[in-house]
Amino acid sequence: MIYLDNAATTYPKPRSVRNAAAGAVNAANPGRSGHRLSLSASEQIYRCRVKAAELFGASSPENVIFTSGCTQAANMVIKGVMSKKGGHVVVSDLEHNAVMRPLRAMANDGVTYTVVKTSENDEETLGAFREALRSDTRLVVCTQISNVWGIRLPVERIAAMCRQYGIPVMIDAAQSAGVVKINAADNFDFVCIAGHKGLYAPMGTGILIAQRPEIMRTIIEGGTGSKSRLLEMPDILPDKFESGTPNFSGIVGMSAGIDFINSIGEERIRAHEVGLLAKLYDRLSQNRRVILYTKRPQRDNCGGVLSFNIDDMDSESVAALLDERGIAVRAGLHCAPTAHEHFGTQDTGTVRVSASYFTTENEIFAAARAIEAITHKK
Repeated sequence: MIYLDNAATTYPKPRSVRNAAAGAVNAANPGRSGHRLSLSASEQIYRCRVKAAELFGASSPENVIFTSGCTQAANMVIKGVMSKKGGHVVVSDLEHNAVMRPLRAMANDGVTYTVVKTSENDEETLGAFREALRSDTRLVVCTQISNVWGIRLPVERIAAMCRQYGIPVMIDAAQSAGVVKINAADNFDFVCIAGHKGLYAPMGTGILIAQRPEIMRTIIEGGTGSKSRLLEMPDILPDKFESGTPNFSGIVGMSAGIDFINSIGEERIRAHEVGLLAKLYDRLSQNRRVILYTKRPQRDNCGGVLSFNIDDMDSESVAALLDERGIAVRAGLHCAPTAHEHFGTQDTGTVRVSASYFTTENEIFAAARAIEAITHKK
């Protein structure tokens, strides 16, 4: 099987990640007891926290909140910041349902939102965000790299503009963490990260970098192992936002995933992924039946994601035919209908190819040949 569905979850995971996660299954509960096994588990979690803080530029390890994934992190920020009735949010038109559904759910609480039409011209995108800001805007949310189109948005510039107005910014780094350099302390108030994608960690892992935790309310309360006499959540970090027993084996695996990223380097990983998709783009652009929606992938303006369609064929059928040829891709709306409205593919979806550091040039060319065979067969 040629696996080209890495935007959903990276596969394969590095051997070091698999070994670390498997070895951590048999462990004591971290932070709940004073015996050495519990303390050892706590130390391993803290080491991962330190690594994540260094990789993503958090002010301190305590600003690293472990979550079940990017979806939980996004919900924590959106609902935690917008928990008081009313207020306005500005979002891009490339957002995942991890952002759009919480916003829709909060409409009953008086929360409104504006969806900004983005452009592959950064100046136009920045101007559109500026025009969408209102006096009651309390949060700006923007994906760093689209999970459908691979488009990279100028989130650093958007955040700099919002700082002038005192508006906090949350970025969805599900597709960029581990691929693009992120410095939270210098740029963003909140960064939501999926561990199982660019960090090559097990599924069920994620990180929220909370640079301004004081403006968030908790949306989950429970045991923390600290200040247990209180019926309120402790106000110390990260305990305030980490209720219940953590996913210890997943966090240990994520720690190994961060080591893997550091051993290669984000720039090298991005160059590899985008370079492969540029080669695929060049091949597909020569096929009259293939519809490409974005510009040729370049290292500075996109991630390792490329979507396309074949005329007169629905995306699910194309993906099924590729699967028969041993090539795994994803078709449909990719949990991001507003992103599909951007290019008018909300009724058809797209076929999405996404690379990882383990993807090879031979695999990309094999996928290109398979796509060409499908277009010639019909």
